[in-house]
Amino acid sequence: MRLLLVRHGQTPANVTGLLDAEVPGPGLTDLGQEQADALPAALGDRGIERLFTSSMVRTQITAAPLARALDLEPVVLPGLREIEAGDLQGKRDHVSVQSYLAAAYAWAAGDLDERMPGAEDGHAFFDRYDDAVRQIEATGADVAAAFSHGAAIRIWAAVRSQNVPNDLGRERHLENTGVVELEGSSADGWRLVDWAGEPIGGDDLTDLTAQDPTGERF
Repeated sequence: MRLLLVRHGQTPANVTGLLDAEVPGPGLTDLGQEQADALPAALGDRGIERLFTSSMVRTQITAAPLARALDLEPVVLPGLREIEAGDLQGKRDHVSVQSYLAAAYAWAAGDLDERMPGAEDGHAFFDRYDDAVRQIEATGADVAAAFSHGAAIRIWAAVRSQNVPNDLGRERHLENTGVVELEGSSADGWRLVDWAGEPIGGDDLTDLTAQDPTGERF
């Protein structure tokens, strides 16, 4: 199957650099809504048969315009949520942000025993994200779009893609409504087809001033 992993539109936390991974989380900024509204024109002709979102509000709002355009009902899969922040939730200082990113990068490097302070370790993250992807595959769709989150997409897609280094997620950014496209299956392996790090709706939807910690290069 072809799987499009779409990062949600911009949130207030993305603007200020706040670590915010709590469910249900915030909605979108005005720019974030514009990014979401641009998705039908950008993705409407990709043959998407099924839509999925995480349990976080920002993915559901982002998916809504495309869902209306395609006449599809998004399915909520909690496993697609952002990497939990635990003790770092709500913080934006340099040390906290680096601690968050360091744990995620350790997972990409193969150290799944590393634990996010006060939250999940790499085993738990990959288990729940893998399970969500398998549920998507079980629908039998040839093309599906899953609305998820910056750090979660970057780490999972890079590690699970067999044709790129595991640390690609550390090196590549993924701005709001950026899209990572994979092809394959959980059983046979995934191959990275495309990594569109900019907002899929166009460069005019990029916010160069945002202090977005989970979308920037680690």
